[in-house]
Amino acid sequence: MARRTLKLVAVDRPFVVRGSKIAGKGAFATRDIKKGERIIEYLGERITHAVSDARYDDHSGPAHHTFLFNVNRSVVIDAYVDGNAARFINHSCDPNCESEIERGRVFIDALRPIKKGEELAYDYAYGRDGTETIEDEMELYGCRCGSKKCRGTILEEVTKAQRAKLEAKANRVHHEKHTAARTSHHKK
Repeated sequence: MARRTLKLVAVDRPFVVRGSKIAGKGAFATRDIKKGERIIEYLGERITHAVSDARYDDHSGPAHHTFLFNVNRSVVIDAYVDGNAARFINHSCDPNCESEIERGRVFIDALRPIKKGEELAYDYAYGRDGTETIEDEMELYGCRCGSKKCRGTILEEVTKAQRAKLEAKANRVHHEKHTAARTSHHKK
């Protein structure tokens, strides 16, 4: 009886994962990628926002680091659990890729032609809930993409009105802290 061997076929992925100047590990093109090409599906455990919030507290640690992707109002993909290499595609304010959500699935597509060796990146544009401060933007959501178009944060862009509210909030918090410190000093 002849022994049969199972031949494993490697997935033809157009990128490899290695160290990145942007953050941790990144995805780098192993060949030229055409504009509009579907690169990979973002996979992982599908969970609710409540489960996501319970697993990962943005404000408990010194840095924001998760592999979460919001699909819709009820579903989040946690690529830390059963995820694939898509989770290593970093953020850029001047991206060469974009995320596309189709029928509850998330795909990463090329926005423009990408040269072999170039790091793949898309704009994370994390949603704002209105509680973020300017300090949060720098400490928790600071961007290190190095692009000339860098807005300094991986949070979604803000309008001038939203920026004015953030600055007013920061000034109010600073004033409250200063007033509390002054009041505390006078009580001694």
